[in-house]
Amino acid sequence: MAARKAETGVSGGPARHVPVMLDEVLSALRPGPGQTFIDGTFGSGGYSRALLQAGAGVVAIDRDPGAIEAGAALAEQYPQTLQLIEGEFGDLDRHASEAGCRDIDGVTLDVGVSSMQIDQAERGFSFQADGPLDMRMSARGPSAADLVNRAPVGDLSRIIGILGEERQAGRIARAIEARRRAQPFAGTLELAELVEKTIGRNPQARIHPATRTFQALRVFINRELEQLARALFAAERVLREGGRLAVVTFHSLEDRIVKRFLAARTGGRSGSRHAPETVREQATFAHPGRRTVIKAGPDEIAANPRARSAKLRHAVRTGAAAGSQDLTITGIPAIALVPMKLGRA
Repeated sequence: MAARKAETGVSGGPARHVPVMLDEVLSALRPGPGQTFIDGTFGSGGYSRALLQAGAGVVAIDRDPGAIEAGAALAEQYPQTLQLIEGEFGDLDRHASEAGCRDIDGVTLDVGVSSMQIDQAERGFSFQADGPLDMRMSARGPSAADLVNRAPVGDLSRIIGILGEERQAGRIARAIEARRRAQPFAGTLELAELVEKTIGRNPQARIHPATRTFQALRVFINRELEQLARALFAAERVLREGGRLAVVTFHSLEDRIVKRFLAARTGGRSGSRHAPETVREQATFAHPGRRTVIKAGPDEIAANPRARSAKLRHAVRTGAAAGSQDLTITGIPAIALVPMKLGRA
């Protein structure tokens, strides 16, 4: 789950949100004056601000209209070098083209839900405070309540089990089905309490029993894994030779997609139980060093426990032509690609 830590602005200025592993991401991207970067997950604007301060131009994308609205002040501060675009980062190549930007020097993605969204109870991403069971990043389309109240129990079980990596998915799905017959779900706390009652709470566990269920619903509602896979292919298409890609993920499903994409595109092998093993003859990316994955340091984790699960993978674009967009090389679970099936309310 994407997370950002708060930091007081210089000279007593307003508090800002600093993305996880900001220094490491900047080291991977190496921004400078005259360069152009795409921040595919604008969020609270931490990465974009740092790139702008380095003298680079930024095309910043976010599907959350609230994030775009909140970024207006930053756009006013950098009117010549920041373009804010409301849209999906899976279409980042199209957004960059429409913004008049080509031969991009770098693309950065901070995948998942931002602390800004988590902190707003009315968005329904968290059960720390009660709110409507929503979870939509764009505020459009079916909500988590629609999914929980109307999806077939078999689909719910697969969604929770695969996208939430929840071993008790079947029990949770059946409990949801039994409860919704009597009373549909409306709020976050009632779902969280049902999950806890159904599977119990391990006193040794660091996370709430409903965490994986909420993750699964959010990922499915927002097509997050499909968006990530599409964004990786889009970055491959827009990056110039020598351009840099930096992706920060927060759970194993996201990281696996990035890892397998780069394995295939650096000329290695990529395969999973979801797709056959494939080999690319021409590498479109190269690893810039010996470390293929970077984790947050102990000081950052101490200051922001949410950074504990963060992983950064980065690569440099070669001069090879972009490959075909075959999502199966990323090992994306099939359930993440199926249309949502909803019965009657």
